[in-house]
Amino acid sequence: MSTNGFTTTIVHSDRRSTVEHGAVHKPMHPSAEFAFADSRELTAVFQGKPGFSYARQGTPTTAALETKLTQMEEGAGTVTFATGMAALAATFFALLKSGDHLITSKFIFGNTNSLLGTLAGFGVEVSLVDATDAEQVMAARQPNTRMVFVESLANPGTQIPDLVAIGAWCQREGLVYVVDNTLVTPFLCPAKRFGASLVVTSLSKHVGGHGNALGGAVTDTGLFDWSSYPNIAEPYRQGKPTSWGLTQIKKKGLRDMGGTLSAEAAHRIATGAETLSLRLAKACHNALELARGLQHHPKVSRVRYPGLASHPQHTRAADLFGGHFGALLAVELADDVDVFDFLNRLTVFALATHLGDNRSLVLPVAHTIYYEMGPERRALMGIPDGMLRISVGIEDTADLINDFHQALA
Repeated sequence: MSTNGFTTTIVHSDRRSTVEHGAVHKPMHPSAEFAFADSRELTAVFQGKPGFSYARQGTPTTAALETKLTQMEEGAGTVTFATGMAALAATFFALLKSGDHLITSKFIFGNTNSLLGTLAGFGVEVSLVDATDAEQVMAARQPNTRMVFVESLANPGTQIPDLVAIGAWCQREGLVYVVDNTLVTPFLCPAKRFGASLVVTSLSKHVGGHGNALGGAVTDTGLFDWSSYPNIAEPYRQGKPTSWGLTQIKKKGLRDMGGTLSAEAAHRIATGAETLSLRLAKACHNALELARGLQHHPKVSRVRYPGLASHPQHTRAADLFGGHFGALLAVELADDVDVFDFLNRLTVFALATHLGDNRSLVLPVAHTIYYEMGPERRALMGIPDGMLRISVGIEDTADLINDFHQALA
């Protein structure tokens, strides 16, 4: 691990390995297959030796990105995927089987909830609890519990689980602790620091940052003892046990399911990652100022943002995330404000469903990403019809605040 700081390490990651002609970036390798001069070398790659045979299982371009992500998360290794959802699906389906039990947060993102429903259809029992309280997670433990899954910052409600207490408990109990660190990112806090076994990231969001590439990743922090995990298949119980889990995810989740990250997307994400700390620091600043500017507005009934003292997990966020509080806000408009008329009056915020972009984005939550859940489930998750999800970007701060105020006027 480099002794340099976060940004220095990532900016110089490529050139500190072997790059042709002194280039500072790894080149993009779009080839679908890789030829060998020696048939024994080809065979060795198929039997586990590092190398490239077919792009579905990775390319030199995705490998360079994986190196950067491993450095970011202070981890032991990374596998990349075509999307964040592909990374999540690969993790669940590669490591869990019928009869297993998964504990997760009831505030999990809508598409992830849908995925967990699919997982349950294959015989995996899923328990939804309030993960902001570690006692509720612990109380859900069953003899067949194999895994705990949380998001370090919930989308869209901004709830923050008791990450440290859950991590310590999972280590004591021998449970795989999977953390979706997409909205916090390793710049604010590498999930290894609160005991995560595996870190899942949607690279389409803050890491890529420019809204021009989809991608996902799973990083093994090296903390979990895979030799004690019963679901590792015999072919993957080779070499150091610290690599077994990630090997199974790569073989069963990437090779078999085929959610491969393209070389072009990997190259774009790797370039975007170089400015992650600069972009996210600015976005966090903008988000805090916007939240402060809206929390007492007469046409806003509630602002959910971890940087506000009114947030239930404000102290926790301050302790964990290094003085930043993320770039996601949930704003609930007053009952007499028409959500759609308000949104149509905005001129700076883009009406779009995405997160972690350079541009500030907004959408009505109940009518879009949580529409399929129905009103009863939305009520359980605390999502009223007037809630807006705001992903704050890097624009000039005053322009964002003024745009919101003119639309409310």
